[in-house]
Amino acid sequence: MNRTNEHSNDLAALRIAITGGTAGLGLALVREWSARGAAVAFVARTHASVERIAREIPDATGIVGDVSKKTAIHRIALQILGRLGGLDVLVNNASSLGPVPLALLADTECEAFETALATNLLGPFRLTRALLGALRASAAGDRGAVVLNVSSDAAVTPYPHWGAYSASKAALYHMSAIWRDELRDEGIAVLSLDPGDMDTALHALAIPDADRATLRKPEASARELTHAIVAELRELAAQRKRSRETRRHA
Repeated sequence: MNRTNEHSNDLAALRIAITGGTAGLGLALVREWSARGAAVAFVARTHASVERIAREIPDATGIVGDVSKKTAIHRIALQILGRLGGLDVLVNNASSLGPVPLALLADTECEAFETALATNLLGPFRLTRALLGALRASAAGDRGAVVLNVSSDAAVTPYPHWGAYSASKAALYHMSAIWRDELRDEGIAVLSLDPGDMDTALHALAIPDADRATLRKPEASARELTHAIVAELRELAAQRKRSRETRRHA
């Protein structure tokens, strides 16, 4: 495993799948988790990008697939489980802005709106559903399992020109809250977290003239999200321990 002194080995033996894993936040998460000793599978749409990152991070395994395509989900899920042998953490990170350049809702083509929904909402729904059995199997152990749906402040704040993206992220945020309530008793935590405005290609596509000096580095956001996931896993493990002790003394 690739390990460095700056990372404690607190993720060893964990199995994580990350969508949109060849650029921006997704790539930063692949690097973060691989450096900490986790087994990582990352998903992206293009062969060339997946092969490039697989060469850069040989401990991570790449999967070519488009989560916005319903017909691709089953194959992606099977490959994730085949490569990792199970799953403890799923990060639904792949995102689409919808129309580029960004447009007013009245000027947004239906196809662009559908792309945003398919990538940002239906993709996470379908992939999580396809992997739920594996996550439940992990949750039945002492560690629990976590699903992180990467959100945005646009999920709660209505920004002009961001309509397709905002609507899809708002729906993702609400879906995450429902799933969190529905799956909590099974030992699966579902998070929806905003990583902040980052210096990524996606942000540059949305706001070409943004001052990059004001934007967060993806690596900083990746560390914060990783800490949040680890905190959830620790809390789930503590809950499982308390439950066992209660039953033992009943």
